[in-house]
Amino acid sequence: MGAAEVIAFEEVRARKQWDTLRHQLHERFDQWLDTLETQWHEPPATLPEMTATVWNLRQQLTGGITEAIVAHVHRGEHDRPQVNCPRCDGVLRAQECVCRTVETMVGPVQLERPYFYCRRCRVGCYPFDEALGVVAGCKQLDMQQAVVHLVTEVPYDTAQSLFGNLTGMTCGSERMHTVTNQVGEKLTVLDVAPSREEILRRIASVSAGRFRRPVLVLGIDGAYVPTRPDSAREPQEGRRHTRAKRARWRGQWRDAKGLRFYLLDGERIVHVLSWHQVQSDEQLGEALKQIKEAGLIPEDQVRLCVVCDGAEWIWKHVQALFPQARQVLDYYHCAQYLHRVAKAHYGASVQAVEWVEATMTRLYLGKVGLVLGGLRRMQAQSDEAAKAIANCWDYLDEHRGRTHYRHLRRGGYPLGSGGIESSNKFICHVRLKRSGAWWYESNSNHMLALRCAKYNGTLDQVFVRYQQRLRKTSE
Repeated sequence: MGAAEVIAFEEVRARKQWDTLRHQLHERFDQWLDTLETQWHEPPATLPEMTATVWNLRQQLTGGITEAIVAHVHRGEHDRPQVNCPRCDGVLRAQECVCRTVETMVGPVQLERPYFYCRRCRVGCYPFDEALGVVAGCKQLDMQQAVVHLVTEVPYDTAQSLFGNLTGMTCGSERMHTVTNQVGEKLTVLDVAPSREEILRRIASVSAGRFRRPVLVLGIDGAYVPTRPDSAREPQEGRRHTRAKRARWRGQWRDAKGLRFYLLDGERIVHVLSWHQVQSDEQLGEALKQIKEAGLIPEDQVRLCVVCDGAEWIWKHVQALFPQARQVLDYYHCAQYLHRVAKAHYGASVQAVEWVEATMTRLYLGKVGLVLGGLRRMQAQSDEAAKAIANCWDYLDEHRGRTHYRHLRRGGYPLGSGGIESSNKFICHVRLKRSGAWWYESNSNHMLALRCAKYNGTLDQVFVRYQQRLRKTSE
């Protein structure tokens, strides 16, 4: 006779539990089929009719399946007879079960969980909720995460409509607004930044098969966003049931200063890290310092290049934190200064166009000395022209060491700040500059932080942080 096969007891128990769960799931599916049968008095003739019927009933099926799985997996918590008080550590006896219905992306889920109450501490608890990861409120984490993904792209009213049409679930715009601000609250640049390992992976993908280290560009710039004062939150005085009056507050365009690290990969750029906030230049410098001290940027594996305009505060932070980086004055900001000189000196003429093209060519070839000499020799025809020439000469002379464009092009470095300008557009402008939109500063910063996390690829890690914060709050 052959040797008998030995089956572990754990395998038998696991198999038996799975068979029990399968039986429960089959019962749920049979109940759903009974409901489907009552809906179909006559079999549908077209595919749209079939899909519409199943779509309207899908949450009853998926929600019921989820309820069966929860009841099976957490049967021990459901039948727990006692628990220790979280405050005094006394033994609490289970009281009657309390039902609660929560909303998830798979539909409503009804939970039946035992209640424990400590008379000494006068506090009650539901260990079942903690074991299951249920949060306060009806909308659960998966719905909140879907909401955040949606409202970071479209306005709240539009998000409410889209969410209902695409999921069949309801979530009001006010609730979306509250959840978004809770998730984005107190986020820092390190919370939304990719890990060093992820940044190294992106660098490795760009540098594969190349002799030289890839160019990592840092761009710093600001983008104006519409804001409203905090005083607008206060209720307005006046009688009720009267016609609303125009708001007494005035909007203000604030500068959302931001930074962006990105890699050059031929004709395209590879995004690495962005951080935009309505903040001062000192706060932006502090964010750069946090990135530097956290070691997120492997300066030994890239050729770091900083491309910015001539703002003094930008170069102050760059020189303090990244003194070894290649500094580049944005070529197209120089062009703006030269166009002002041509307009003031030559007016709207062919000579103005020819002078600008010739001067820009000299600058493009790295001959900034010739450009400065030409500006010095110009005989201004008016006070306006004299002022424009002096401003342009001071601007180019101050940043002379950042205008070696010929050598920069040979090294594969960029000449323009298009990377940070596009970041301003798709992070700040696309979402915040909506018709009629005026943001409180805190809300605008929450939205900007979440949009940075979305494009940094870290929105899921931000939501994990939010989940951990909720857990600590409930303790």
